[in-house]
Amino acid sequence: MNKKVLVVDDDPDVRSFVVTVLEENGYSPLVAHDGVEGLEKIKAESPDLVILDVLMPRGSGIRLYRQLKTDESLKDLPVVMFTGIALRSFLKSQKALEEFNGEVPKPDIYLEKPVEPEELVQALKKKIG
Repeated sequence: MNKKVLVVDDDPDVRSFVVTVLEENGYSPLVAHDGVEGLEKIKAESPDLVILDVLMPRGSGIRLYRQLKTDESLKDLPVVMFTGIALRSFLKSQKALEEFNGEVPKPDIYLEKPVEPEELVQALKKKIG
């Protein structure tokens, strides 16, 4: 059975690109358009990994990431942060989250857009095979 990967991104072009890469490499893609829908799909579909944009309407990726990492039942779900925001800016946001809610681990994988398909697939294989 193919591993399920949830793509949470508000940009339809990015979702289309990532879904194509996932399908071509044997993964079963799911999509959500924002953080609110992303959390709903995570709870309903139990994906094996989430590819998460940072800036989105209706529930940012940072908020969803914090929700996942502070929820006992979801904290081990692998997350690939996938965004146009530079890592340094994201880490500043991450620091704000840590101050707000204690400990929120840094993402295992952080990819800046645009990304080559091979780099994305390598990140997925590293986390879920």
